[in-house]
Amino acid sequence: MKSAALWLVQEVGEGNVFTKEELRAAFPEKTQIDRRVRELRKHGWTINTSKEEPALEANEQRFVEQGKPVWEKGQATLSQGESVSASERRRVFNRDGNMCRSCGISAGESYVDDEFSNAQLTIARRKVFGPEGETTVELVTECDRCRVGGRAITADPADVIQRARGLKGIESEIFRGWVAAGEREFSKLELLWGDLRSLPPESRVKIEEAILYGERASN
Repeated sequence: MKSAALWLVQEVGEGNVFTKEELRAAFPEKTQIDRRVRELRKHGWTINTSKEEPALEANEQRFVEQGKPVWEKGQATLSQGESVSASERRRVFNRDGNMCRSCGISAGESYVDDEFSNAQLTIARRKVFGPEGETTVELVTECDRCRVGGRAITADPADVIQRARGLKGIESEIFRGWVAAGEREFSKLELLWGDLRSLPPESRVKIEEAILYGERASN
């Protein structure tokens, strides 16, 4: 993994594309070099595949951003809590209503500008500015498209406070209610829609048919 990291930095360079063939050619004696590159993501490295960037070919990957310098002593060890567990993923998804918190799209839903691409939800790490200038990281649900486009986003609480104070009337009341409750209160329709779109395609089709044609069929 350390050798793969150095190869990416020294030979590929941030922002550039490399192929699986080039990677394997650089490490002909390493049978699991693909796996070692994937492990770099756990250390904050951003390496996109065609899943994150549909324009990439299946054998291509883009080295977007360097993470921890894993070749240095102590940097290759994962601290407790750095990886997101399956239970934590479910908690974040449920908290966010099974919707991308950046664009509002649900799992499996087609994008407005690309009906042939369906959204896949994932967990993104969002940098947050603290009042004393410190930076922390919090988890949020995002679709793959927003996650790729929002990697450089850092939350600014001071800006949020200013915009919140600018709300008037019912908008201000609703927002204050969400803040007091500690969560956004999704409507029944939003929750039902999120549950529907998070189902596997086969189950979703059956439910959609039952909702759209069930009453008509019974008549």
